[in-house]
Amino acid sequence: MILADATGSWVGTNGFRMLPADSFTESPATAAVATAAGGHLTTVAYSWAHPDDGPQDGLLVIGAGEQPGSLVAWWGDSWHQQPGPMTLTGEAGPDAVAGLTAEYGGGWGWRITLDAADPTTLRLRMENVVPADQAAPEVPAGPYPVMVADLRRA
Repeated sequence: MILADATGSWVGTNGFRMLPADSFTESPATAAVATAAGGHLTTVAYSWAHPDDGPQDGLLVIGAGEQPGSLVAWWGDSWHQQPGPMTLTGEAGPDAVAGLTAEYGGGWGWRITLDAADPTTLRLRMENVVPADQAAPEVPAGPYPVMVADLRRA
């Protein structure tokens, strides 16, 4: 099972920023990690607050891919990814870490990392990946964190 030791309720804070030069704004955050479909899927339902648009929520559904250690996921978020979900692929890393990636909008990328290596904490990190041909001095090429939720067991 994916992130089996992380199942349960989590509370903490979420940092959000739009661009790399922006400061993070923090808000309360929650997550509920559960298994589904006989343990073949893991769901991560989370909530956070946008500094201007208020309360938001999202859902990540993760399953094993066809190759050993590979993952597939379906992700939707009321602010970032709507109205349709994004499909991501990735790998289950060592020490209860799952890394997922997808491309969107002409070469842009999105990364989601779930880190439950420490059984008392869960980190949900989302990164935007700027393509080299669309980089600018204020937005350099490569990944930068957009959201970082640091959670502890509720």
